[in-house]
Amino acid sequence: MIYLDHAATTPIDARVLDAMLPWLKEGYGHPFSLYVIGREARHAVERARERLAAFIGARATEIVFTSSGTESCNLALKGAAEHLRRKGHHIVSTAIEHQAALKACEALERRGFEVTRVKPDEDGLVHPDAVRAAIRPDTILINVMHANNETGVIQPIAEIGAMAREHGIVFHTDAAMSVGWIPIDVEKLNVDLLSLSAHKFYGPKGIGALYVRRGCRLQALIDGGGQERNRRSGTENVAGIVGLAQACECAEEAFRRGEPERLRTMRDALERGIRERVPNVLINGHPTRRLPHCLNLSVMGIEGEAVMLELDRAGICVSTGSACSSGSLDPSHVLLSMGRSIPLARGSLRFTFGRDNTLGEVEQVLDVLPRIVAQLRALSPVSEW
Repeated sequence: MIYLDHAATTPIDARVLDAMLPWLKEGYGHPFSLYVIGREARHAVERARERLAAFIGARATEIVFTSSGTESCNLALKGAAEHLRRKGHHIVSTAIEHQAALKACEALERRGFEVTRVKPDEDGLVHPDAVRAAIRPDTILINVMHANNETGVIQPIAEIGAMAREHGIVFHTDAAMSVGWIPIDVEKLNVDLLSLSAHKFYGPKGIGALYVRRGCRLQALIDGGGQERNRRSGTENVAGIVGLAQACECAEEAFRRGEPERLRTMRDALERGIRERVPNVLINGHPTRRLPHCLNLSVMGIEGEAVMLELDRAGICVSTGSACSSGSLDPSHVLLSMGRSIPLARGSLRFTFGRDNTLGEVEQVLDVLPRIVAQLRALSPVSEW
């Protein structure tokens, strides 16, 4: 099998699993218990908190562990909005967010908040000037994802964050797609809140985190025992938290050995090969401001899902967009917001590389894909493909 859907999820790194196993077996103590195995679990959680904080340039006290990137987004958006309700009711977001943020904003609208959704340009970039134009006197929160989960386009977060700070507005970014793939520094990004998820970069599923800048207040979504400084009650997932921290160490090691550039080389080789061998293909996303491992394209004249299923039959795993929307028959809201037509949006494919992929696998894909496209186009009622 050739796995090219690392934006959906990643295999757990063997080093991550090894780090987790002791806390699933003999280290089962409750991290709030005062006896030895409880204290050991608490120390493991706090060491992991320090490790993750260092990885993104934060303080340990600014890290809140959650169950997922989705929970982190919900805590950031709903928690900040409800805390700031007395100051205003307006939120600026974008039309290209992950479903976690889209649905959270819809829920806030049902609670009486107003949401302005800024559209990107045709390359998938959200321009700071467009965000600035959406700000109102009653704007309390800005939400712009760091890198899009379908196109991989990296947004100008530092500039938007500086603007938010200038206006005294809380700023959240969903960085689930980018953390672990490119270096992240919350200070340089000028963010108040940042969401991430371990399974997106070789950690376990079921664990995420939210960075909360010191002084930024949230209303908790979960009431209970007061864990995570009263910001997220519930017994901590010790093994998952340790695995998240180990995934950060593995990512740093990958950065040191030049993994982002290796990924970019494979992605670019695939893009060139497809352009050369498959006519009428459109690349979706900015040509340079993209994550190094992500390629999204539209194959004109056929459904992307049909291509995906044929690639699956050939032992190649890709997707047509966000994994969280894979059961939907609707065309990508991201591509539609970029001005793509419905047929082009339906014809999209997403290839996302990982640490185990090779240039040899790129050639295998290029051997198979043109034939699949040609066969499917031969069945199309349109003849010019």
